Amino acid sequence: MTNIQKLFDLTGKTALISGASGWLGGAMARALAEAGASVIVTSRDRVRAELTAADLPSPGGAKHFGVTLDQMDEESSAEGFARALKCTGRIDVLVNNGHEANGSDLTAVTREEFTRSLENATAYFDLARRFRDHAVDRGGGGSVILIGSMYGVVGSYPDAYEGVVPASPVAYHALKGGIVHMTRHLGVYWAKEEIRVNCLSPGPFPGPKANPEMVERLKAKSPMGRMGRPEELKGAVVFLASDASTYITGQNLLVDGGWTAW
Repeated sequence: MTNIQKLFDLTGKTALISGASGWLGGAMARALAEAGASVIVTSRDRVRAELTAADLPSPGGAKHFGVTLDQMDEESSAEGFARALKCTGRIDVLVNNGHEANGSDLTAVTREEFTRSLENATAYFDLARRFRDHAVDRGGGGSVILIGSMYGVVGSYPDAYEGVVPASPVAYHALKGGIVHMTRHLGVYWAKEEIRVNCLSPGPFPGPKANPEMVERLKAKSPMGRMGRPEELKGAVVFLASDASTYITGQNLLVDGGWTAW
């Protein structure tokens, strides 16, 4: 029987994570690196990707790479994934974290903006399928982690935003709900190919630029009475990426301080 340390060890594995230079992506990329993986950081900005990769730890001597990839552009996504494979020869874990945001709320969002926001789901699927095809060709399976949100499961509280900032974007809620269910669909279809597909859904993790009054209102809605810290996603992403979760697929893991338990 494999011991627990080995189950969580990612030494010898390669993980590709999109949007790894952001508020939450940076913490997840560091977690994968700390667990021993070679990490491929992707970004629309090549320099930003390379600087982020260079800053990751390498406890076992793993090499990290920065690659240009705009998931919202089909050609860029294909070329970026191909470049990533040239860097490492194989990819064992895909973390779909990149996101093109749109802050327009339900009173102001245009039809075009709404549709564009939903294209993030198309981008997630496109990259996941590229990974699946690669994993099947090389054999050995793999793990896909789609980044969802508590707002893919529950609605928001209007009074947390009213009079302070625009309402939580309706297109974002529709997008994340779709990603949660796409996780179930892909998880079922790819299970016999030993490709696990799970969703990691953060709760309230406002960044440093978030409106402070809104943050205080959100704290009042949380059972823990506080917001999440980026490092509190590290254990969850390593769990889903590693052999510690080999019998888990099609699931949505919420890291939300109890938000959806109300």
